[in-house]
Amino acid sequence: MSVAVVGCGAMGSVYAGRLARAGHHVIVVDRGADHVAAISTAGLYVDGPDGEFGIRLPAYTSVPDVPVDLVVLAVKAAGVAAAARSLGPLLGTDTVVLTIQNGLGSADLVAEHVGADRLAVGIASGFGAARTGPGRAHHNAMRAIRLGSYAGLSGERVERVAQAWRAGGFDAEAVSNIAAMQWEKLICNVAYSAPCALTGMTVGEVIDDAVMAPISQDAATEAWTTARALEIPITVADPVEFAIAFGRQMPDAKPSALLDHEALRPSEIGVINGAVPVEAAKVGLHAPVNATLAALVLTVESRWDTRS
Repeated sequence: MSVAVVGCGAMGSVYAGRLARAGHHVIVVDRGADHVAAISTAGLYVDGPDGEFGIRLPAYTSVPDVPVDLVVLAVKAAGVAAAARSLGPLLGTDTVVLTIQNGLGSADLVAEHVGADRLAVGIASGFGAARTGPGRAHHNAMRAIRLGSYAGLSGERVERVAQAWRAGGFDAEAVSNIAAMQWEKLICNVAYSAPCALTGMTVGEVIDDAVMAPISQDAATEAWTTARALEIPITVADPVEFAIAFGRQMPDAKPSALLDHEALRPSEIGVINGAVPVEAAKVGLHAPVNATLAALVLTVESRWDTRS
């Protein structure tokens, strides 16, 4: 399968490296000139619990005119609309676009630009990835990739994409209800994204902290309550136990929001903690813990803008 990974940050690098190592014909597109230059010159290096490997593959700073079988859109939420608009040269008649972002809402933006019938939505869980230098990425774990149709894409085509990911060593499955998967991940993300970004703590430190643990748990509970009110068919019985069990698998991990703050980059908090009060309002509920956490993170980020 020919694959273009657009957005070769921490997660995109893990995707690209493992898919290429499996024998897929992979190209990467990333705005970071130093990252692209390093990949073009020396290859892409990925390390994690199962060791390190390097692989050579073409890398570009802008989208090339090379239609592929699969586009993996792995940019952060803030860059989704612009990236989706740029995908035209990669799209053939049968190209599938797989968009993988944190939080809620990104797939709607992608569908506007590439069409709903070719779009799949992915959920990545338990990676804890970071880009450690130009041409290099690290992941703490690699739990699961779940894929589903956004609208008109057939289950058979989604399954073919899942097979390609399994060949790369991913625990990848096609699922019939991707919305439930998104919300189950969101329950965990809201528990740690803003709390870690605001305090500098790792996931495990938040779980064990007497002050932050209750706030983390309340954020997860609000997301769970909202999902149930929206009649999303989640299978989570206890959001606190669910979020803690998730976090215990990677106690030393830093969520992407914390990594963004350490690099003085705006985070995706608006589509993670910030998404819960927006969705809660649709069913007459309030989510004050998530609203406050998101507001605090955005305030910190706005002060960076003021200082610059």
